[in-house]
Amino acid sequence: MITSNFIDLIQVYKQDCESVYNSWFIDNNTRLKAFRTIRRGVINTINSIKNNTFGTDFKGSPLEFVLNCITEQKQVFMGAAHPFYWKPKLRIPDIYENESNKRIFGEFLENCLSTNSEDKIIREIIKLDNYNIKGLGPAVANILYFLHPTVIPPFNTAIVNGFNALFNEKKKLGSWPDYLSMRETILKVNEDFISYLSKDLGAFCGLLFDIGIGKIAIAENWETALTFEKKKLEAVVKKRHEEIEKDLKQENEHLRMQFLLTEIGNSLGYDVFVANNDRNKSMDGKSLSFLTISNLPDLNLNADVNKTVSLIDVIWLKKNTNQIECAFEIEKSTSIYSGILRLSDLAASLGDRRYNFFLVAPDSREKEIIAQLTRPSLRDKDYVSFKYLLFSDLYKHCDSICKFGCDYNILFKICK
Repeated sequence: MITSNFIDLIQVYKQDCESVYNSWFIDNNTRLKAFRTIRRGVINTINSIKNNTFGTDFKGSPLEFVLNCITEQKQVFMGAAHPFYWKPKLRIPDIYENESNKRIFGEFLENCLSTNSEDKIIREIIKLDNYNIKGLGPAVANILYFLHPTVIPPFNTAIVNGFNALFNEKKKLGSWPDYLSMRETILKVNEDFISYLSKDLGAFCGLLFDIGIGKIAIAENWETALTFEKKKLEAVVKKRHEEIEKDLKQENEHLRMQFLLTEIGNSLGYDVFVANNDRNKSMDGKSLSFLTISNLPDLNLNADVNKTVSLIDVIWLKKNTNQIECAFEIEKSTSIYSGILRLSDLAASLGDRRYNFFLVAPDSREKEIIAQLTRPSLRDKDYVSFKYLLFSDLYKHCDSICKFGCDYNILFKICK
């Protein structure tokens, strides 16, 4: 357990008129204005990336405005802009001349801005880390802090040094995993001593900063035992990380299959529509929005059915018409039955002929698909016939289908 010495340390921090706590944290007018201004700046940064007006250098970009607003907070954030300066010789951070990385960064900011869910923010951080964009490390946390000050702590050399000194750790500055591990400890200790600090993590990180620069000294016999089991906390962090990694892998496989079906559909001469919530996704520098039609044609469906249909993963339509030829639901990890229902609703609502619709799934889910398709309620429908395609077969035969196929009937060669 952290002894009363820690409370004494907090009191020293709060009583020092030149500490971060008194010179920045409780200066509410300055702080509150910064939060509003930085949030607007992040929105402008996202929009400039979307509109291709962001530029190829930190100087003159809307990101420079955001970081200038942050560094104006002084003390804790004095060097926050340095990691974002464009360094041509090192090609870091690689978000200025690399259009794919720039878009990834913009999507990351937008996704973090649009949610208040702690889990979703951590998910976005791990997702960003997996892209391995050169030079784009945990310095981004200083931006996120001003969007979510109660769940994302700021991060710099002094804070890391203060953390390592206080908790006898060896966390590294440029590591997202180390940052996330630090964050868990900061959240837990801050929660335990919330009555002495604040829900806003800036107060605690200000203490770490002052320790890190040597303004507050820690005695040589300082005890660093925590109020929780360290190994247990590390296990929680590891488990969360593994679960998110698994989810991201499944998402990527789902997206890769959407791209594959889009490529095949375009090669066969169809207009391709992908689910509304996936249309802006990208992979390997390509965006689905550039390969697919922007809106589903008017199919004379009622509003509820139309909303359901707009979430079908991939739909092929005859060129420049509203006639649907094929539809696909990709079942990587979601409920197979819900995908079947979406396809069934579409076929029943169209009702002008019998449709052949496809479930697309990894080989490991073949038994699940068979179990669902043999349900009595799905047999002998006069408006739809369900078949399924396995990922391995689509990967294996994609090039041949694109080269030799004339229409969707080519899929009957590999479907089941």
